[in-house]
Amino acid sequence: MIEEIRRYSVPKHIAIIMDGNRRFAKTVGIHPKNGHFFGRDKIEETLNWCLELGIKNLTLYAFSTENFKRAPEEIAELMNICDQELKKALNDSTIHKNQVRIRVIGNIDALPKNIQKQAKQLINETKKYKKHTLTIALAYGGRQEIMQAIINIAKDVKNGTISVGDIDEQKVSSYLYTKGIPDPDLILRTSGEERISNFLLWQMAYAEFYFSDVYWPAFRKRDFLKAIRTYQRRKRRYGT
Repeated sequence: MIEEIRRYSVPKHIAIIMDGNRRFAKTVGIHPKNGHFFGRDKIEETLNWCLELGIKNLTLYAFSTENFKRAPEEIAELMNICDQELKKALNDSTIHKNQVRIRVIGNIDALPKNIQKQAKQLINETKKYKKHTLTIALAYGGRQEIMQAIINIAKDVKNGTISVGDIDEQKVSSYLYTKGIPDPDLILRTSGEERISNFLLWQMAYAEFYFSDVYWPAFRKRDFLKAIRTYQRRKRRYGT
């Protein structure tokens, strides 16, 4: 499958809605919160798959604004995992060896102070890297991102920084959290759900979608390659 994939262009940017941690835990008979630990381990694997195939940009939907509605103990567990993983990434040889720039997008101010600190440090430590980008969406919501962009554009029009005539798609994109990152070519969601869940609403305009019925912690390299191959077949069929 890898040999076939390498015959054609791979996506420049893949965005993943990582769904199904708790349902995976229930399926295998463990406590629901432990599903998040299995899901955490899958992130490193997926980054390695992207590096192997030469996929330059990977965006992961790690924690949405809606996730704040979950039980306090689950939120605390998720924040603890985030804290651990951000700290780990600072000294991760894979990140530095492959020059992976890490960006954290979303309403960062809504996160615990320790997460904010770790995120800012990681962003600063890797900002010089140019080969790959790993974007982590934390406290992220697509509608909120667009609303904030509108507010900031309105402020800049009011203070004279830009004029109404300057506003086009490129200008709007420059006000989004994802400024400087190409829009995703492929958006992948695990767990069998076929919803977007407020993810990259502006950026998805021309993306291909792939929905896998596999829970995120059980997502295998074979499943990932199948998604890539499906994307390539669609692009070839459309003649692009």
